Amino acid sequence: MESMRDIKRRINSVRNTQKITKAMKMVAAARLRKSQEMVEKARPFFNKNREVIYKVSRYTKDYTEHPLFLDSGGKRHLYLIINSDRGLCGSYNVNIIEKAKASFKPDEEISLITIGRNARDYFKKRDYNIISEYINIPDYPDYWFSKRIGDELISLFKERIVDRISLVYTHFNSAISQTARMIPLLPLTALEGSGLEENKKLDYLYEPSADQVFDVLLPAYINNILYAALLESKASEFGAVMTAMDSATENAEELIGELTLLYNRARQSAITTEIAEIVGGAEALK
Repeated sequence: MESMRDIKRRINSVRNTQKITKAMKMVAAARLRKSQEMVEKARPFFNKNREVIYKVSRYTKDYTEHPLFLDSGGKRHLYLIINSDRGLCGSYNVNIIEKAKASFKPDEEISLITIGRNARDYFKKRDYNIISEYINIPDYPDYWFSKRIGDELISLFKERIVDRISLVYTHFNSAISQTARMIPLLPLTALEGSGLEENKKLDYLYEPSADQVFDVLLPAYINNILYAALLESKASEFGAVMTAMDSATENAEELIGELTLLYNRARQSAITTEIAEIVGGAEALK
């Protein structure tokens, strides 16, 4: 059995760790609130952007002939993987990596663009072809950061360096629920009405023309998808950190209880031994 001093030292160590996990949980909760607000504000903007593109597409000659819609049928597949720079977030990083690996097909030529240190380190150690890497991602990414990535993806696709591009990210459901997703990004699939009423086909006037407006909106649409995915991933990361730190705090509390019980047993044993020695000494003096 451990000595009372060793047990007391372990209790103090766990209690100090518990203070850290509590503080990390509070920080993550504060960041989550702000990040969640940004996600909720971005979703209507993204939906409106898609609605406008759909309306404009109905006045173009044939939007499916646009370079971003053309499918070359090649096997060069680029995956954009959004991960975290930090750890201590439960299974958040593992779920993204496993989702990406499950999406890889053996007959494809896989290349990667990684956002976050964890994904970069994991795939670099396994000799994957990483075209670009982005680390030290801010807690609240702005639109221009996603635009820089979007411009790179569009350039790679238009120049036929890659034949298709997919996005792997984490969708934010709630603070305790996040879902790893893989969605095709390029080439774009046919635009759908998204619930718009077909009988309301108004006679819009586009300047300089519907085709030119459409050509400007499509890259913006790709950038909006990336921006929304970045916000969703960050909110998911903070939710995962908060949940992990809450579990760690509860586990520390349970461990402190077990160690306290062990300490009390050791102290009781020491008291019993001391009483026995006193009684034994008194009997010897008779």
